[in-house]
Amino acid sequence: MRKTIKMYGLPIDIVTLESAFERFKQLLDRSVFSFICTPNTEIVMVARKDEELREILKSSDMNIPDGIGLVIASKIHKLGLIERVTGVDLMGKMLEFCDYSRKSIYILGGKPGVAEMAVNNIKEKYSNIQVEGYNNGYFDKNEESKIIQNINKVSPDILFVALGAPRQEKWIYHHRKDLNVKIAMGVGGSIDIWAGTVKRAPKLFRVLGLEWFYRLIREPWRFKRMLILPKFMIQVLRSKNITN
Repeated sequence: MRKTIKMYGLPIDIVTLESAFERFKQLLDRSVFSFICTPNTEIVMVARKDEELREILKSSDMNIPDGIGLVIASKIHKLGLIERVTGVDLMGKMLEFCDYSRKSIYILGGKPGVAEMAVNNIKEKYSNIQVEGYNNGYFDKNEESKIIQNINKVSPDILFVALGAPRQEKWIYHHRKDLNVKIAMGVGGSIDIWAGTVKRAPKLFRVLGLEWFYRLIREPWRFKRMLILPKFMIQVLRSKNITN
């Protein structure tokens, strides 16, 4: 049974990493297309003004709380989120499962060469995984039909889409009826981590919920983008009810 809370009208699943993984396996067993999203504070804030993104998040099959701000907001308003569940951690569990169950994947996104590097590293760690293909994220509308044809030709169990939010969520949603895959998931910068082009925050930063701060230290040009977290928290503190 799926359990969610509402945060500014958006459903966020009440999950731990393990229960999100169990939900993934349930979705994989279904005979219909499923869609997993990884909303963080930035996506929630954007969705408040972007009606299309809001509808996409409402229609997905699982929205994991991939943002410490969402968990803090939930605690302040006693909504029930248990912990932060990151897309990269869930992706790791999914890849491990695909390795021992011999399921297949396809990776779409990243800069030229990044998806290939990620695939090589994934294969090195998980020798039994079936990687059916990959394509970088630098394509235009005219190339989309060919990319979809290539994906459908190999019919992977899981399609990981790394086009950045909200482009990846909108791309999956727009093509959900065209894709011959079991599950599609927007994974953003997770592909860069698997490729080794971006270093993930040390475990201490992740445990303390300061992964965003580590990224800011390493990539100070993200400063303006990171301001959305304090803006979100100010709104949370000012609001009596954040469910609507």
